[in-house]
Amino acid sequence: MSTANLDHLQPYYGDFHIHIGRAGNGQSVKISGSKNLTFEAIAKEAAERKGIHMIGIIDCHSPFVQADIEACLRDGVMQELAGGGIAYENTVILLGCELEVAIPELGACHVLVYLRTLADMKSFTLWMSRSMKNVQLSSQRLYVEPRSLQREVAERGGLLIPAHIFTPYKGLYGSMSDRMERVLDPSLIFAVELGLSADTSMAGLLSELDEFTFLTNSDAHSLSKIGREYNVLLLDHPSYDEFVMAIQRKKGRRVVRNYGLDPRLGKYHRTFCRSCGSVLEEHFNHSTPHRCPLCGSLNPVQGVLDRILSIADRREPVVPVHRPPYLVQVPLEFLPGLGKVTLKRLLAAFGSEMAILHQASEEELTRTAGEAIARHILMARRGTLQLSSGGGGVYGRITKPS
Repeated sequence: MSTANLDHLQPYYGDFHIHIGRAGNGQSVKISGSKNLTFEAIAKEAAERKGIHMIGIIDCHSPFVQADIEACLRDGVMQELAGGGIAYENTVILLGCELEVAIPELGACHVLVYLRTLADMKSFTLWMSRSMKNVQLSSQRLYVEPRSLQREVAERGGLLIPAHIFTPYKGLYGSMSDRMERVLDPSLIFAVELGLSADTSMAGLLSELDEFTFLTNSDAHSLSKIGREYNVLLLDHPSYDEFVMAIQRKKGRRVVRNYGLDPRLGKYHRTFCRSCGSVLEEHFNHSTPHRCPLCGSLNPVQGVLDRILSIADRREPVVPVHRPPYLVQVPLEFLPGLGKVTLKRLLAAFGSEMAILHQASEEELTRTAGEAIARHILMARRGTLQLSSGGGGVYGRITKPS
């Protein structure tokens, strides 16, 4: 395909894993999600504050959420698109859900499913309700063989993407298997979600991931966490159909950048001992992963890095030519000294968090927020902030500017 044929493609920001906390009727959907994470509030946050062009709202399989979506469409607040997805202002919403699948001898993991239309999602909910106890809630166990689920999704024109694949809590590699092919049919997988504690280089130690598109998503459980990880996609325009082509790398559409946390900021990056409360970085022994070397406890939570090293089939990471760069992103809320008043002033000046993080100049940032905050934002862009590793469900943190 000639370069001229791709001139119409443009970059768009996308975060495709955002949970619903409550439905409009007050019913909980994601128990651990914030109460203000409603369908419309998420759309408003992404469009007006974050500046994100495409979002995947997970938990749209819930009948409670579907009622909220229908109300937004009926009131004219949102519109369904011919190419799939739902438009709110300048942001397009993809309808998704997160499910738990299991194989008795291996364990359980989470997967993400995206479907083209609300009608498709409602039909999928009806199908799932025969094999799920609480279809109104998020991340519930679906009592269907994983490959059967894949076929059902594919027949509906949907995408199934393994979620936060390395985390010890319901990640395919982190809590279930050392190889994807033991759980899912790789021929029906086009992308995987890395999760907050891993990056492209770490994933490059597993050869079976070479062909897949990588996604870096927020897995947001509150409005402030939307966009803490995100992607840049090259598309003709935001829609479900364009998203599918980007995931499958067709007709020039593709993911061109992954913005993610420094893995050390993720809350499962290193092994953590629940007994003595230690993050086991230099102390961890991969030959005895189930014993804490500091206190002898048999109660450690194996971290993402340590899990990858224990199952890797390469000594050095391989990054395929189709893989976009992984750019370390420190969300604004992680920055030391950046309070609500200053953040409000920055948003008033630049319009969105994406503009603050990527477009505002040093001079503009200094004039708006002061020299120290401007320096921290620029250091976050350059990846030069000093960090301490997270583990055991506790996020890493920025220790001090370097």
